[in-house]
Order: sequence, then structure tokens, then C-alpha cells
Amino acid sequence: MTIVVLAKQVPDPEALVEVRSGGKELEIEQKFATNLFDEFAIEEALRIREKHGGKVTVITLGGPKATELLRTALAMGADDVLFLEDPAFLEGDGYATALTLSKAIARQGADLVLCGRQAIDDDRGEVGPMVAEFLGLPHVGAVLKLDIGDGAARAERAVEGGREVVEVTLPAVITAAKGLNEPRVPQVIGVMKAMRAQIPRVSPADLGLAPSDIGKAGSKLKIERYFTRQKRAAVKFIEGTPEEQAAEAIRILAEVERVI
Repeated sequence: MTIVVLAKQVPDPEALVEVRSGGKELEIEQKFATNLFDEFAIEEALRIREKHGGKVTVITLGGPKATELLRTALAMGADDVLFLEDPAFLEGDGYATALTLSKAIARQGADLVLCGRQAIDDDRGEVGPMVAEFLGLPHVGAVLKLDIGDGAARAERAVEGGREVVEVTLPAVITAAKGLNEPRVPQVIGVMKAMRAQIPRVSPADLGLAPSDIGKAGSKLKIERYFTRQKRAAVKFIEGTPEEQAAEAIRILAEVERVI
């Protein structure tokens, strides 16, 4: 079985993010990590390979530091990686990114495509379903349990009030949710091997894509401006007896905040 995992390097949750003057761009501290949900996808791919055999390839699109993600995937046990690295790929929206990734998948073929349900930096959860559409494959999102067998995938996911079980024929695109598994910690020998590995790179021309199709030029979403989150006012403690506190709270809500 040929399994492809799509993974993204995102800013570390503790990285500082600031809006640049003019609101057109973000200044992000150079601290990165593998997207949490993509870690579940990589782990699930490895478990499926261990059970059914086959090959796991991890693909990412990003800047030079994204090699760290690919080396981590190799250290965990991935067979191959593929790096979509070119300035033309960068700054794309979900549409442009999904188009590029779908071309990379089609180039090598896949029986199963796994990725996280969403990236924790933009939280839009759109790339996985769009990749499925570009490839013409069925898609099941936010999966908590996955079983593979007889050319089909049986996926379980949470819905309001319970669980839903969906069965699709392969090939298919599955997006992973938290709870699907517990990602393994790479062993030292795997880390050493990953550090020596050559990272294959792919250009737009290799995928048959023009610069106008990808990155910022090929995006459908145009960001006009970023806004900083408004700071909340300091907490105010009301002194006095319970009756006095209640009366003052009502006065503030009515006369100051004007919400009642």
C-alpha cells in the first residue's frame, strides 16, 4: 500500500507573532514545529504500514526550515519524503496549496492520503478536502479511528451527540483528529539516519505548474489587512456588602457597558 502524508510546519505555539506596520504582513518569531494534527497523520500512516505493508511518503510545502519536519518524519520511520521548495510556492492560500500538493500526489500515486484535520496556525481546515476534490477522491474528515482492509477504509469520527462510521473505497483522503493515536517519539538511531538523509526537492516545473497557478499569484483569497486583538480591560473588583456589590454591578452594566 502506498500511503502519502501531507504535513505542514507551523509557528511554535509559543512563538511571538506581531502585525507589521500597515497591517499587511505578520512578523513571526523563527520558532517552528510540526503541525499537531499532522503528527497524528504520520503516526497513523506508520501503523497502517506496519500492519499491511507498503510505503509511507511524507510531503511538505514550505521554506528552507521545513526540512526539519521531513527529518522528523524520517526519524519516526517514514520511508521517503518530498519537499516542495520554491519561492513561487510560498504565501499561497488553501486553494493554491491544495492544487500544488495534489499535483505532487498525482505524480507518484497513492492508495491512501492522510493529513491533519487543520493547521493550528490558520485553523481553516480546508487543504485536505480541497486536495480530495482536485484528485477526485472521497474524503472523510476529523477521523478518530481508522481501519483499512479489502480496498476500503472504515473511519469513525465524532458528530454532535455521538459517533459516525463512514466506509469509503480506496484511494481516499482522510484527515486526522486529536485522539486518533499517540505519536511515537523517534529513536536515536532513527534521528541519526534522518540527519544524513538527502531531501528530494520538487519545483513548479516538475509538477507542470506555472508561477501564476501557485503561491500568492494563484491564490483565491486576498488578505487586505491584519488586526491585532483588542486587549481586555483590567478586572475590576467591587467592594462592599453583597447587596452593594450587586447594585454596583447592575449600575455598571446599565450605565457604563450599556448591555442591559
